[in-house]
Formats: sequence, C-alpha cells, structure tokens
Amino acid sequence: MERIQHKTIHVNVLNIHIAEKGEGPLVLFIHGFPTLWYSRRHRIVYMADHGYRAVTPDLHGYGQTTGVPTNDHTKFTIPHVVGDLIGLLDTITNEGEKVFVVGHDWGALITWNLCMFRLDRVKALVSLVSHFSLRTGTEMWPSC
Repeated sequence: MERIQHKTIHVNVLNIHIAEKGEGPLVLFIHGFPTLWYSRRHRIVYMADHGYRAVTPDLHGYGQTTGVPTNDHTKFTIPHVVGDLIGLLDTITNEGEKVFVVGHDWGALITWNLCMFRLDRVKALVSLVSHFSLRTGTEMWPSC
C-alpha cells in the first residue's frame, strides 16, 4: 500500500515487524487491542507526505511480530513492552534521538509508560481514546 516498507527488526528475544515510510523526524505509532500496524496505514502515508518518518510496529504477540519464545505471560508486562520499544528505537534511530509518540487505545497505556520510564527518548506524546490514569498502590487516580 502506497509504498509502505516492511521490515523485521530483532530486539531482545523478539522479531518485531514494522511498517514505515518517509524521512524526517520520527513519529512512532503504537496500536491498541486488537489492531495491528494496518490500522495506522493512512496515518503513515499522511505523515510521510508531510515531512515525517512514520513507523508502526506490531507489538509482541500481534501480527507478524513474534511473542516471547517460552510463552511466559510474565514477559508481557508493560515494562517489557516499553523495553522492546526502547530496543526498537535504539535500532532504528540515531543515538539519543527523541521521537514523537502516538498511542491509541491500549497502546496509549504503553506510550504513557514509555514517557514515564524514558522521557529522554520522547519529544512529544499524543494519546488517543484512553485517558491517563496514575496507579498508586491499589487506588486508581483518573486524570483531570
């Protein structure tokens, strides 16, 4: 579709499928459940046409990205997924490059945590659909 390129990037123990197009500042799109990179195809083309490099991975266990080889559910935590994204960014960007991040649905939860754990890699965040919630102990504090 519209000359979107597909690659497989080996990160940690995963083979992460990415769809990408364009040149310029990187915009990383993170999908929600149960979607894949394909749900961002129009945004990839739009951003590439407007001077950005748009990259959308299939998160681990989705689409063409492998899951954890042992199928150990404890390896599917938010810190693990954020670590996979940092590994991906380390592979596809210049050292220390900050990126724009767009999270949709459950992907927004991942992107909030990416910002909280590794703000040094994020230029800006766009969160679509889901609102931010800060978890402290057993309580949930909704955002204002």
